[in-house]
Amino acid sequence: MPRPEVLERVKEAEADAEAIVAEAEADREQRISEARERADEIVSEAEREADELEEARLSEAREEIERRREEILEEGRRERARLVEEAEERTGEAVEFAVERFEEGVHAQT
Repeated sequence: MPRPEVLERVKEAEADAEAIVAEAEADREQRISEARERADEIVSEAEREADELEEARLSEAREEIERRREEILEEGRRERARLVEEAEERTGEAVEFAVERFEEGVHAQT
């Protein structure tokens, strides 16, 4: 093969190689870009799911707090009713005690 033909074939091979490399680099850049976009989508989806989970947990916690609050209030109402009933039952004793003390005080002064 004459030298000019060999030189021409080498140049063609180099041009083909450069085209292949350029195409591979463009493909690589495209894949990297797509991978970054997909990663961003995955992160966004994960953040959205985390936000939903957080909101659900907060909602459950609020419901539990409200339920427990109502239990405590009801327990307080029952205790208050019990104390009022007990106080009403002892009203007579308290009046008697107060009258006795008053009489003792009056007798002590005389």
